[in-house]
Amino acid sequence: MSLVRLLGFTTLACGCVVGRYREVASSREVTYVEEKGKTCGSHGHRRNHTIAIERLTAVAPVPLVSKAS
Repeated sequence: MSLVRLLGFTTLACGCVVGRYREVASSREVTYVEEKGKTCGSHGHRRNHTIAIERLTAVAPVPLVSKAS
């Protein structure tokens, strides 16, 4: 287990939420599936497992917009 720094979250079109992290020791970026979407049919999207960057480009991310009140 290594120390990581959160870079951000993205929601994929399939409903899965992925988090991007950077390992502090090696500066390598790692992407984890944080939550699997309820309608996701991909067997490669498993909660708490890493996912390859190539797979993320195959499924378009849903842009997240938030407004401050």
